[in-house]
Amino acid sequence: MFTASRIWRTVGLVSAAATLMLLFGFLYAVRDVIYPGTENQQSYVMEDHAYAAPEQSSPLDVTVIGDSLAKGTGDDMGSGFAKRTVELLTKQGASSKLINNLGINGLTTKELLPMLDQHGVQYSLGQAGIILLSIGANDLFDGEEPLETRTELPTEAELEQSVKSASDNLIKILDKIRNINPQAQLVYVSLYNPFSDMKELKETGDQAVARWNGIAAEAMASIEGGLIVPTFDLFTLQAGRYLSGDHFHPNATGYQAIADRIVQGIAVKE
Repeated sequence: MFTASRIWRTVGLVSAAATLMLLFGFLYAVRDVIYPGTENQQSYVMEDHAYAAPEQSSPLDVTVIGDSLAKGTGDDMGSGFAKRTVELLTKQGASSKLINNLGINGLTTKELLPMLDQHGVQYSLGQAGIILLSIGANDLFDGEEPLETRTELPTEAELEQSVKSASDNLIKILDKIRNINPQAQLVYVSLYNPFSDMKELKETGDQAVARWNGIAAEAMASIEGGLIVPTFDLFTLQAGRYLSGDHFHPNATGYQAIADRIVQGIAVKE
């Protein structure tokens, strides 16, 4: 009886203590929600401070920005030319990493311009030693409907007008990127005609792409550290090998071929 009494008394004391601890924890949590302490405020301040002052990065760290090719759409490995470029540089013994992939499906030059005013985009570009840019393909077609989803092929007049209107945007994009990060090597991946094997769009498409690439080459030639990567010959001569099933984006092999040329150009610049 005596032993049982002591046991029940001990159990009661432990239960009471546990109840008090739970009550105290509940009250403390409520106080912390209503009157947040300086610990949480300090953590936000530290995050903002770290965000505003990027850490030291490698001269070969990469940020990619632009359209669906920049994103890597069509690559069943999910790498695209950006990640493949980093992998090639790393295999060569260089220190390189992919800082951010800012590619967006269907993006046009008009839509990219305001993106470059965003703080997060500027931060990613500012950290990079190499900036890869892919833009313009969606501008050769109706801005409201990219070519890969169109049911009608664009006319020669439409393509010519698209090149004229978008070329000014391209110049502004290049200027903005240089102002954001004057030290980085800017690499522009030029356009190809994904329908070069289609009689209806081969000649007019080839002409529009060639005109666009000429404008881009001239603009990049005026930029210190600028590099333009040709892709027209790859997809014109071997579309079946390098294009994905949608007949618009590169497949894994196509992205690898683009990455090979990017790294070859970077090596020449060094």
